[in-house]
Amino acid sequence: MKLLVLTDPHLVESDGDIIGLDPAQRLTDVLEHALDHHPDAAHIVILGDLTHHGRPAQYDVLRDCLAGVPLPVSLLLGNHDDRATFIAAFPDAPRTDDGHIQQVVTLGNHHLICLDSFDEAADPPHSGYLCDARMAWLRRALQGADGAPVTLALHHPPFKTGLDGMDHIRLRNDDALHALIAEFPNVVQLLCGHVHRTISGGVRGTPYATFKGTCHQSPLTLGMAGSDHSIDEAGGYGVVLLTDDGVIVHNDDLAPRGAATVDGHSA
Repeated sequence: MKLLVLTDPHLVESDGDIIGLDPAQRLTDVLEHALDHHPDAAHIVILGDLTHHGRPAQYDVLRDCLAGVPLPVSLLLGNHDDRATFIAAFPDAPRTDDGHIQQVVTLGNHHLICLDSFDEAADPPHSGYLCDARMAWLRRALQGADGAPVTLALHHPPFKTGLDGMDHIRLRNDDALHALIAEFPNVVQLLCGHVHRTISGGVRGTPYATFKGTCHQSPLTLGMAGSDHSIDEAGGYGVVLLTDDGVIVHNDDLAPRGAATVDGHSA
C-alpha cells in the first residue's frame, strides 16, 4: 500500500500570500506532481496547518484545491487551524463523539490512525496536546487494531528535533503518548508535520518522520529560538510504503531537476 503524505499548506485567501508565495498554487503543484508520479497510491493524508488563520474563506480555498483529487484524503488539524470552522467547511470529515478530528484508515493489513493535536488554549501558543478524551479514543483504536501494524499521524511531533523554536511548541504531553505507545508494540511509525523540514529518526524505540510543507519551509538553523522563521524552498511530500516487512518513508520535492538518464559509468 502506498500512502501520500502532505503537510502544512497554510492556505490563505485567494488574494493573499506567505513570504511572497502563493500557498494554493504550491499545494496544487505538489498534488499534481504526487498524483502524476504515484497514480497507484491508495490514500492521501494532510498533516495539519491546512490554513494559515483558520478562517472560512481559507477552508474554501482548500476545498477548491482538493476538488479534483481522485483519492480519499484524510485531513488533520494543526495549530494554525480552527476546529469549529473546519467542521463547518467539511461537515462530513470523520470525527469522534467529542468532536475531535480523528479517524482510523485501514490500508491493507495496516492501520493509519489520525490524531487531532490542535489545542484551542495552548500554552505556549501553537503547541499541541492530546486531552484525556483523545487519548482514551486512541487507546480504543490501538486495541481495535488487534496487533496489526499501526502508523500514527499527527501534526505536532512528540519529540525534539534540534530546531529549538519548533521544539518549544511540540506536543506538550509527549510523555503520556509514548507511555501509551509502549503498551502496543505494533505501533511501527510516527508521521508528523509542523516543523516544515524533512527529518527522520527514532524516539523511545519508535521510528518517526517529518516532512517539508507544501508551501514555505523552516530554515535548518539548529538551536535557534523562535518558530516563525520561513524560507522559500521547494514544497515537498512524502511517499510512505506500508509493506509486510515494515514501513518505508520516501521524500520528494519540487525543486528544479533534469530528466532521469542512465550513467554508463555506474553500469
